[in-house]
Amino acid sequence: MADEALVDQMPLAIGRRVRDARTSRGLTLDQLADISGVSRRMIVNVEGGATNASIATLLRLSTALAVPLAELVDDRPSAPLVLTRAAERTPLWHGASGGTAELVASSDMLELWEWHLQPGEAYVSEPHSAGTRELLHVHSGRLDVDVAGERVTVLAGDGVSFGADAPHGYFCAGRRPVRFSMTVLEPMSRMRP
Repeated sequence: MADEALVDQMPLAIGRRVRDARTSRGLTLDQLADISGVSRRMIVNVEGGATNASIATLLRLSTALAVPLAELVDDRPSAPLVLTRAAERTPLWHGASGGTAELVASSDMLELWEWHLQPGEAYVSEPHSAGTRELLHVHSGRLDVDVAGERVTVLAGDGVSFGADAPHGYFCAGRRPVRFSMTVLEPMSRMRP
């Protein structure tokens, strides 16, 4: 029951953070819609906590607001040592067959994610802001990574890095689930002064 309450509160908290970031920058809903490419109606729904926005939508909003995605989805203050308990995390993406993506930890321009994809599942991402890099480490299974049409297979124990400012996607390439960690490094120019 406690987990369900946390999940129900997350859209409200994200909505508040998006609204606060928008208003602190003096942007109207229409201006944010123009800058982000997210419809005004969707922004209203996000800000009102009426929807569980997709990672792609949140990424567009974070880029337009020049706020790290992690700051929109996690309101813990920046500190020298921040512990994130596994029981406190809520998946930000759910695949059709049960896959998940969870933000494990973040600090300023860095994000650490834990992904699980079931056989046949995929996640395709829009390009991140210019200069963003991703590093992946496959813990189990077989993962195909496609970056701007170039595809590589990453096996358990292997890693891969790439510029995430191009279209990219992750695909569970085998008959078994794949589990991988991902680090996202956003360029300093995106961060607030």
